[in-house]
Formats: sequence, C-alpha cells, structure tokens
Amino acid sequence: MERSRLLPFAVLAAVPFVMVLGNSMLIPVFPRLESELGLNQFQVGLLVTAFSVPAGVVIPFAGAFSDHVGRKTIMFPALLLYGSGGLIAGCASVLTRNPFPWIVAGRIVQGIGAGGTYQIALALPGDLFRGGARTQAVGSLEAANGFGKVISPVAGSALGALAWFAPFFAYGALAIPVAFALWLLVDEPTERRAKQSAGEYVRSLAGIFRKKGAALLAAYFAGAAGLFLLFGLLSLVSDELEMKHDLTGIAKGLALAVPVTVMTLTTYTSGRLLRDRNRFLTPAVIAGNGLAAGALAALAFLGGLYALIGFASAMGLGIGLTLPALNTLITGATGPKERGVVTALYGTVRFFGVAAGPPAFGLAQGGSRPVMFLVGAGIAAAALALGARFIQSQRLLEEAGR
Repeated sequence: MERSRLLPFAVLAAVPFVMVLGNSMLIPVFPRLESELGLNQFQVGLLVTAFSVPAGVVIPFAGAFSDHVGRKTIMFPALLLYGSGGLIAGCASVLTRNPFPWIVAGRIVQGIGAGGTYQIALALPGDLFRGGARTQAVGSLEAANGFGKVISPVAGSALGALAWFAPFFAYGALAIPVAFALWLLVDEPTERRAKQSAGEYVRSLAGIFRKKGAALLAAYFAGAAGLFLLFGLLSLVSDELEMKHDLTGIAKGLALAVPVTVMTLTTYTSGRLLRDRNRFLTPAVIAGNGLAAGALAALAFLGGLYALIGFASAMGLGIGLTLPALNTLITGATGPKERGVVTALYGTVRFFGVAAGPPAFGLAQGGSRPVMFLVGAGIAAAALALGARFIQSQRLLEEAGR
C-alpha cells in the first residue's frame, strides 16, 4: 500500500474497530447490569438485540444508497448517530430512576447508526483496490474489527469497574472524532458510483443473484452462523467466568480476551495468506466451520475453566479462518455499482446472527448443556456443508472485475 494511503486507511480501519465495541464492550458488564438494574440474563441479552436488529434492517438501504451517493456520505452521519446513541444511554443511566427503557432506546439509535458504517467501510476497499491488494485490505479491516474484540473485554471490564454505565459514554467519545476524521481524510472514487435508474439497479442485482445466488446465500449463512455462535458463546463464557469460576474485573476481561485474540491473529494472518490465492478461499471456509463445530461438540462433554477458554479459543481460530475468506468472496463477487448493497446484505445477516446469539444462548442455559452445544455444532456443520456444496471461489469471483 502506498505511503500516502496509510493514514486514510488507518482512519477507515477505525470504523470496524469502533463498531465492534457496540456489543463486545458490553458483554463483560452484563453481570453488573443485571445486579444494578434488576435484570435477568435474557433481558441484558436484549441490549445486544436492540443494537443489532436495527443495524441489520438499515444496512441494505444504507448499502444501496452508498452505491449512488458515495460511501462517506452515508458513513459520516451514521457514525454521529452511533456515538449519540451511546451518549443517550449514558446520560439516562445517570439522570433517570428507571434508565433501562432509555438505555434500550439509545441502543436502538446506536444500531441505526451502525447500519451505515462497517459494511460500507468494507465495500470501500473493493472500490479502491484490486486483486491481492483487495484481499489484504479487507483482511486488515476484519483484523481491525477483531482487534476491537480483543480490546473490548478488557476495556469493558475496566470501564465497568469505574461505573456500570461508563461504556455508554465511551461510544460517543470514540465514534464522533472518527466521523470527522473520515470525512476530512478519506477520499473515494466518484466515477464508480451507480448511474442506473432504480429499475436498472434492481434488474442488475437480480441478475447477480440469478447467477451467483446459491453461492452468495451459502456465504451469507456461514457469516451469520459464525457470529451467532461466537457472540452466543462469548455471552455464556462471560456469565460462567463470574458465576462459576469467580473471575471478575480485569482478570475476567483478560480471560475473555484469549479467544478473541486467537480469532484476531488468525483473521489477520489468514487475510495475508489468502492474498492472490483465490483457490484456497473455499477450503478456508470449510476448515473454519469444521473447527467451530468440533470445538462446540467438545464443550458438550467437557467442562472446567481451561476447557471453556481452550475450546472457545479453538472456535475463535475457526471463525478467524472463515471471515476473511467470506469477506473477499462477497466483496469480489460483484462489480462496483452493486457492491455496496451485496456487501450490505451480508452485513444484515451478520448483525442478525449477532443479535440472536446472546439471548438464544441465555435461554438455552436453562436446559441441557450438551444439547445446547451439540445444536451449535450442528449449525456450524450445516455452514460447512453448504459452503462445500455451493461456494466455488473461482466461479463466484469471475466476471466481477476481480
């Protein structure tokens, strides 16, 4: 990458870093929120849902508009909304007697803002780079997202030790400066914006899905399933570290950081290794889902602190293999005029996966532990099977300016 692009790309990479804090930084504070607000685990899990569902709904519309009016035009106000939603939740926590409804409202505002950020940021390298440089760029953005996952458990635990509502204020303090830096420092090509009418645009998208729909849907399912399982497992690990293993504060944050650190390092490494190696993208998806399925199946029969952290880390390894390959496949599957919405649809299903994970695992904890983990392993195995059957990387990337 040219030296002149390093600072703008660093600002762009700050977008997925800030976005991942939206859920990950709250997970270590869940037990504190339960005690301070008189909530149960399902209710605190809804704070993830309140963020992720609006984000998932907004993403396709934001992606489609970004194809026509530009990526920055959507991302700038979206980042401001994201930060403002955090400030709403934080101020309500300090100023009201019953802050939970206001916190949920603030999380909804945050989610609306989040819908116009990360997936559009992921589409922008597709406009700026080609070939192996694109693979490395999107891998670096996913690594920035993963680095946020590493930092967030420790940051959330540290901020939660100061005050249970402190993470909400951190969102505004981070997102609003990033919004202005993005607007001022990041350039984007204007000649690649879609010029079609609405009807032509829809017909163009329909043609893409007629030709590549099975592969794209299999890739969408793999991304959603991976993040459903990851965030569901992390919420369960957060609860069990405190309730069963008496780990709190920074120690708990560091323990939670182990699996996400493994995922982040794997994401960055695999993003680099897959550069200019399109034939290995599908095997990476298959291997990653196989690791996730095996780790969850093992947790069905093995307990204890070390098994919990060890197999959660194995799952992080699997997700770290899968996500950069999926990102490259999806951002490279179309031309620049439709890339925003195709990438955004991927973001929608990812957010829905994140939204469903913590409450689903929270509800499942009341039943059979082996069944819960075996069902999760079955979901990962289904993603593996669909990927092996339908995702042919060379074919998916052909005729798209790849």
